[in-house]
Amino acid sequence: MSTHLEHRHGSYLISDDPARLDAAAIHGYLTRSYWSENIPLDTVRRALHGSLCIGAYTEAGEQVGLVRIISDHATYAYLCDVYVLEEHRRHGLSKAMLALTMRHPKLQGLRSWSLRTRDAHGIYARFGFKPVDHPESYMALRFPDVYRQPDNDE
Repeated sequence: MSTHLEHRHGSYLISDDPARLDAAAIHGYLTRSYWSENIPLDTVRRALHGSLCIGAYTEAGEQVGLVRIISDHATYAYLCDVYVLEEHRRHGLSKAMLALTMRHPKLQGLRSWSLRTRDAHGIYARFGFKPVDHPESYMALRFPDVYRQPDNDE
């Protein structure tokens, strides 16, 4: 008997089973994304291991989408690495993964959720996300070039 949350969405499976995660496929997408370009595969593996992940899979088991959640499972959750491969978009997979995320038993009763997005505000608004109140009170420490490869001609 599976202790993992799984939901059929058309011909796709939405699941939180970490054994289904395909780190190489996830890396393949993330390394070309605007938010984690050139991320090393080992970093992806460590991030997946330390997170709750909801994946979208074809009938053949190919991973075609992801929502990664960083959380203490008590007070806070941060959504990141949300994607659906281009050829599998327009099937409602991002909404299905986010719906499973929002009803996940480990994520109930949290005081605060956050995320960052450049261009997907509409989908997150459907789940209640809004721009932050008092953005001047938020601070960040960022290292945007951490995955950049050093030039070989130095």
